[in-house]
Amino acid sequence: MSIFGNNILGKNIFGHKDTDPAPESSAAEPSVQKSDAEWRRELTPEEYHVLRQSGTERPYTGEYWDTHTAGVYQCRACGTELFTSNEKFDSHCGWPSFFAPLAEGTVRYIHDRTLGMERVEVRCATCDSHLGHVFEGEGYPTPTDQRYCINSVSLKLVPRGEPQVSRAEAEA
Repeated sequence: MSIFGNNILGKNIFGHKDTDPAPESSAAEPSVQKSDAEWRRELTPEEYHVLRQSGTERPYTGEYWDTHTAGVYQCRACGTELFTSNEKFDSHCGWPSFFAPLAEGTVRYIHDRTLGMERVEVRCATCDSHLGHVFEGEGYPTPTDQRYCINSVSLKLVPRGEPQVSRAEAEA
């Protein structure tokens, strides 16, 4: 099932008419909630800008835009597993691109009208950190016809075979 069935005001997120209006995304509260001061202490200034202020890193500068290492991509803020290298593809857009998240419910979607554009923002469902945006219908030869354009600074790649440790476990 496509996430694009989720809609806003009778249209799905990409503006197509829907017959069964649904909420924009799950209204559940993130399970990781911290104060702004806590996030500022835990994240670098660049991580804070992207993850907590919905910023964007410059294209072709991030750590993972051209990485082909097999593994799992975690949320840099909370360690939740979000994407795998199996769904990563070369879109040549300057940011890591995936055609689907690891599992349903790991990310949430928000209708984003900033900068005069209609886009779908992607956030970590666990800590509500900004990850990037998802686009549909661009013609990439992927199973979903979707491109999750994700900031490298929002992610931490755990190569296949290495133990996966959450940020909280690493700080303990």
